[in-house]
Amino acid sequence: MVLCPLPSKSVLPSLDEAYEACRLETERWAKTFYLGTLLMPPAKRRAIWAIYVWCRRTDELMDSPEAQNLPVQELSDRLDCWEQRTRNLFQGDVLDGLDLVMADVLERYPQPLEPYLEMIEGQRMDLRKHRYATFAELESYCFRVAGTVGLMTQEVMGLDPAYISAPWSNKPNTSEAAVALGIANQLTNILRDVGEDRGRGRIYLPQEDLQRFGYSEAELMAGTLNENWNALMAFQLRRARHWFALSESGVRWLAADARWPVWASLRIYRGILDAIEKLNYDVFNHRAYVPRVGKFLDLPLSYLIAQAR
Repeated sequence: MVLCPLPSKSVLPSLDEAYEACRLETERWAKTFYLGTLLMPPAKRRAIWAIYVWCRRTDELMDSPEAQNLPVQELSDRLDCWEQRTRNLFQGDVLDGLDLVMADVLERYPQPLEPYLEMIEGQRMDLRKHRYATFAELESYCFRVAGTVGLMTQEVMGLDPAYISAPWSNKPNTSEAAVALGIANQLTNILRDVGEDRGRGRIYLPQEDLQRFGYSEAELMAGTLNENWNALMAFQLRRARHWFALSESGVRWLAADARWPVWASLRIYRGILDAIEKLNYDVFNHRAYVPRVGKFLDLPLSYLIAQAR
């Protein structure tokens, strides 16, 4: 049994102070995502900031610079402790400002514990799995570390009353589209971060795809750019765009005050794929991103798209 050291209980910040800390952390680490949240009404944006920070801190247990130097067993113990703390949080146990805002989110937007536990399990996969034989294996990983975010946030986003107010209406299920958007975002991250991940000894591109396009693991680790790499990456980009397309069908069900920010985030993040193409797939020596001016220029078009159900 792992003995989990608990943070010393001190005076908790006010709820507003705790949410402001989440806002600052989101703004610092997720600029594209943060821009989308600013299009939401205050209550929803604050809830999304809180969920983002919980997810980020879960990820940091494995991927922070400090975590890179820890033995596997210690990382595993940390994840076990984080899981127990998360279970306790869902039972109302509040230890610090992050717990405080998450408890508030769960009260305002009730949701199940399972997506949070799945995300922690996704981090455990990084402890023992550094290669993925097939896309089916990778899809399972992407669901856990990113598709779950869609499930965590769908209650915050809400549904358009036009679809659920009539007595004969059936409440649409946005879960599949929400998960698809998370998977699309994670596939985009993987393609953008191939160079960074190889430095950690991780290759997320499926081994079956490397073999299909005649590109070896040794070439990937060396950052070799050739026609086979270009063909491999073009295929990966098509796959990621397919997942973005799957997610679009569910956006129309969302509440009016959520459609614009979700469309904006979807379109801007998908733009990273275009940026990879503009770099001629050289993600070993360059980081693909959407320029700030491009993000702002896309907002009016995203708004117009969001008005159509």
